[in-house]
Amino acid sequence: MATNQKFIGGFQVNRGMLTVGVALTGLGAVVGLTGTALVCVALANAGRGWFKQLETHPAALAQRTVHQAKAASAAGLEAWRSSVN
Repeated sequence: MATNQKFIGGFQVNRGMLTVGVALTGLGAVVGLTGTALVCVALANAGRGWFKQLETHPAALAQRTVHQAKAASAAGLEAWRSSVN
């Protein structure tokens, strides 16, 4: 039995290979998290740029849409009432 191997529960573990595997897995996780962070920053910057280019502020657009929906609802109710009578 080599010095870098240990007999555990019926199979031999190569500690050197295990150590390299753990190191590569950790490095891959760091690279993956870095990539994820870069993607998030790029999307946030793109969203900010898009938001600044809007002619109408989203809150004003939502308020106008709610007003239109209320007006349409009132018109529909009035049309229904006039058709029933």
